[in-house]
Amino acid sequence: MRIGLHTSSMTNCNLSHTNLIRCIFHPFSTMIFKSSLLATILASATSVSGFSSRATARTVAPAFISSATTTPTTTSRTFRSTALQANVGKLTNPQENLLDKVDVFIFDCDGVIWRGDSLIDGIPETLAKLRAAGKRMFFVTNNSTKSRAGYKQKFDSLGLDIPAEEIFSSSFAAAAYLEQTKFKESGKKVYIIGEVGICEELDLIDVPWVGGPDDNDKVPDMGPGGKLDHDKDIGAVIVGFDRTVNYYKIQTAQLCINQNPGCEFIATNLDAVTHLTDAQKWAGNGSMVGAIRGCTGKEPTVVGKPSPLMIDYLADKLKLDKSRMCMVGDRLDTDILFGTDNGLKTVLVFSGVTTKEKLLSEENTITPDYYSNTINDFFES
Repeated sequence: MRIGLHTSSMTNCNLSHTNLIRCIFHPFSTMIFKSSLLATILASATSVSGFSSRATARTVAPAFISSATTTPTTTSRTFRSTALQANVGKLTNPQENLLDKVDVFIFDCDGVIWRGDSLIDGIPETLAKLRAAGKRMFFVTNNSTKSRAGYKQKFDSLGLDIPAEEIFSSSFAAAAYLEQTKFKESGKKVYIIGEVGICEELDLIDVPWVGGPDDNDKVPDMGPGGKLDHDKDIGAVIVGFDRTVNYYKIQTAQLCINQNPGCEFIATNLDAVTHLTDAQKWAGNGSMVGAIRGCTGKEPTVVGKPSPLMIDYLADKLKLDKSRMCMVGDRLDTDILFGTDNGLKTVLVFSGVTTKEKLLSEENTITPDYYSNTINDFFES
C-alpha cells in the first residue's frame, strides 16, 4: 500500500494481489501464500539483537586473527593457507560425492545462474539434468530489486521455465519478517530505500510504505535554515539495493531511525558487490546499508542470506531434511555462510564474485565442502 501518489508497481501484470498470490504458488496448494502463513514462516527467526550481533561479529574480528599478543609468524600464516587448501577440495566424481548425497539444491542467482542480464553458458541443460535426476531446486537471491513475481519474469525472459514457488528473494524475506513481528498491528509505516521489489512484497501483505522509487528525484533544502521534515509515523526503515539512492533518502532514513522512538533498521542483505552487468563488479547493498549504519551508529536486522529465515521456511514448511540439502553460491560471506551456519552441504562456484585465490587465501575462514567453476561441473562430460 503506497502512501501518497500511487502508480502501479506491478508492471505488465493485471493480476490482483489475491490472484497473484495464488498464481505464484499454484499448483502446490500447500504452498499458497497467505498472510496467516507468513506469521508462521519465520517462527524460528532470531531476535533483532541476535541479527545485529551476528552481523557485527562477521565484520569486526576475522576468526583467523590470533588472540595472542604476539604477531603471527610467517609459518603460522602459511599453515593456515595450507590447512584450508587441504580442507577444501575441487568437486570431483560429482555423482558419488554430491548428487548421491543431495536431494535439494538451493541456488543463488547472480553469479550462479546469470551475470547481470546474461545467462551463464550451459545452465539450462544442467538444470534439466538435475530435474531429470529427481532433484528439487530452489532459487534464493539477496537481490531485492525485484519481487518474486518480478524474478519469475526474469527467469522467463532468459528462457528458464522455473516455477514461481521455487523462487525466494530478500524483498520477500523483508516482508515476511514484518509479518512475523506483527508490524502491521503497530499502525506505523515503512520507509524504503530500495526498488520496486520491496514495494510489491509489502503491498501483498498490506503494510503501508513511503519512499522507494517515489523519492528518486527528491532533493532536500540545504540552504540557510533548510531542513527536511520526516514522517513521525514511520516505524521501520528497510534498506535494499537502490540504483538511485540519493542524499534525500539517506537523510530521511537517519531522521526516522534516530528520532522516531522504536524505529527499526532492517537490511535486506549486506552484499559488498553485485553483478549489475556481466562486464564488471558493482557496489552492492552493503554500501547503502553502510551509509545508514554510519549516520545512525546502529546495526541493522539482516533478513537475507546468511540469515536463517528462508532456509527455516524451506526446511520446516516443506518438510525437507537439511542434511540432504546443498547451498550453491558464488559468495563466501553470504551463500556459503548461509549453508554452513544452517547445516547444509555447500559448493562454491567461481562463475561470480569469488576467485580461487580468495577462497584459498590465508584471510578466508569460510570453508565450503567443494568448489567448482560452474554448476555445469555437477555432471562429468
